[in-house]
Amino acid sequence: MKRIQLETAVGLFLLAGIACLAYLSLRLGKLEVVGGDYVPVVAEFSSVAGLRPGAAVEIAGVEVGKIDSITIRDYKAVVRMRIRKGIDLQEDTIASVRTRGLIGDKYISISPGASDRMIPPGGKIRETESTVDLEGLIGQFVHGSAK
Repeated sequence: MKRIQLETAVGLFLLAGIACLAYLSLRLGKLEVVGGDYVPVVAEFSSVAGLRPGAAVEIAGVEVGKIDSITIRDYKAVVRMRIRKGIDLQEDTIASVRTRGLIGDKYISISPGASDRMIPPGGKIRETESTVDLEGLIGQFVHGSAK
């Protein structure tokens, strides 16, 4: 009888440990199991070279969201993002593809606008700036056609 109680106690302790490990993994990995408090937003870019789903979306250097997906439509890259609720984006907001450092990761930087009208959930950021093609610029400079 005591052996069954001991095995039951060890089993419950093991299950509690696994549950704690799962919780820590989700929290430290910043994973969202259930929707979360985010609002979808879309932006179209002429080029998003190097940008990947899961990359950060920042305002003033503070991460406010993530990139969900990148697709193509009419020869333009359509980037679907999710922005934290409570972050209001004005209608004239500008989304730019930026790089951390010289060889760093790509992310989207959002510059707020001055309009009184806000982008609704699921709305579109109309003003975008694509990534700078560094290889193309160096090639132009080397061949003397840089402006």
